[in-house]
Amino acid sequence: MENGHQEIPENANEHCPGPESESAGKSEACAGCPNQEVCTTAPKGPDPDLVTIAERMSTVKHKILVLSGKGGVGKSTFSAQLSYALSSKDYQVGLFDIDICGPSIPKMLGLEGQTIHQSNLGWSPIYVDSNLGVMSIGFMLENPDDAVIWKGPRKEGMIKSFMKETHWSELDYLVVDAPPGTSDEHISIVKLLQTTGIDGAIIVTTPQQVSLIDVRKEINFCKRVGVSVLGVVENMSSLAQSIVDLKFKKVTETGEEKDVTGWALDHMKTNAPELLSLIACSEVFDSSGGGAFKMCMEMGVPFLGKVPMDPHLCKAAEEGRSCFEDQKCSSSAAALQKIIDKLLSSHQLHESL
Repeated sequence: MENGHQEIPENANEHCPGPESESAGKSEACAGCPNQEVCTTAPKGPDPDLVTIAERMSTVKHKILVLSGKGGVGKSTFSAQLSYALSSKDYQVGLFDIDICGPSIPKMLGLEGQTIHQSNLGWSPIYVDSNLGVMSIGFMLENPDDAVIWKGPRKEGMIKSFMKETHWSELDYLVVDAPPGTSDEHISIVKLLQTTGIDGAIIVTTPQQVSLIDVRKEINFCKRVGVSVLGVVENMSSLAQSIVDLKFKKVTETGEEKDVTGWALDHMKTNAPELLSLIACSEVFDSSGGGAFKMCMEMGVPFLGKVPMDPHLCKAAEEGRSCFEDQKCSSSAAALQKIIDKLLSSHQLHESL
């Protein structure tokens, strides 16, 4: 439930006037409410910073949130590769990392150790290329191993500072990499961006049910706060690896493992050389329940496609490289490209470009 731009707390009394109201904490409806003291002392009226943020965002054509229901599903890897792909098409792209407690984007873009610079226009993003800029709290940490232990208000304050101070210049796309779940950062970024328009969210998941349960919550979060779901990406749908990159082992009767990779590859080269050009695939997660595709059908949201688990994609992310420039990432890069082309062909993201 919402009142204006300010969401009314779930535990509020009936007929709550809303935290922004002049009568917040003072009306008859506020008597006995657990939020009464907070509402009485909180600043009233619209947030004046929203005007500044709207001005900053006025030069950004499209804003895309990348979300996940749980951690470890490859959301930041997808955000990084999506940004690489868009910039390779000569779009002006910004990648905004709002994962306050676990900023991994600097590493995935090869920008570890960089620091934010300030000019008379504000904070300058760190640029990978002339048309791909990145902003992350990771650039503000003296030590990348430092733990960021912040409560909600401080997180919101940090995100608001980034939104107010960062000078993105003219952007075709701003990709926002959010932390997993539906936390303070999500509520903050939606509230701060809604006045300037959010095109929608891409949700990244893996096929197994334990991940899809959380994705359903993420979809419901988007519906509740008025953010369109652009689509769901099923990551790690299977393990895809070139035959020549596989390791082969033989287990003896005593349980000892013996590496026979050289023998196996030589045997194939001599007797079946055509096998060496194949990609070996294996299902890692149980998708017998229908995976993300079935869930999307049930919840009425678009399914964008599947991306295999590719060790070369993982290596590209670790080394801060684009998988689209690495011929070894053939299976994952092709799958990602199909998803991105499908995304760009949608009317919502194409109409004003």
